[in-house]
Amino acid sequence: MKRSVSILIAVLATGGIALGQGMSPADVSYDEYGAVEVSLSGQPGNAEAGEKIMTTRGKGNCIACHQVDALAEYPFHGEVGPPLNGVADRYTEADLRGIVANAKMTFEGSIMPAFFKNSGYIRPGIAYTGKAAGPGDLFPILTAQEIEDVVAYLLTLKE
Repeated sequence: MKRSVSILIAVLATGGIALGQGMSPADVSYDEYGAVEVSLSGQPGNAEAGEKIMTTRGKGNCIACHQVDALAEYPFHGEVGPPLNGVADRYTEADLRGIVANAKMTFEGSIMPAFFKNSGYIRPGIAYTGKAAGPGDLFPILTAQEIEDVVAYLLTLKE
């Protein structure tokens, strides 16, 4: 009996944590142009945390593909994606949220990874191990709150 109660408490606690982190990737509603109007986490983003995600390997690491003059102290900016300087003047918050969550919803041929997706992959792997993933859904690269944090940072990049 004691073990059953412990298991029930653990399940309830885990469910509460998952709900507190925002919506799941399957629940995201993209408009016809790929924009996502509502916050994925239900919380405002933190631009400082977004900057950290944009420059951290194993997270967003946006500067690996994009030039961002405001992040010049970090070396090795990429040239694969478009420069992000002034991006807040070109796109709305909803546009940016959709692009960061899954750029392919806006730009069909994009090679940008879907940062908030956990199913529908063609050849998924386990992190950076080179091994094939097992059955079932994967974890998104970024959490709902991390998406909001990156969007908050991108909104600071004005001309």
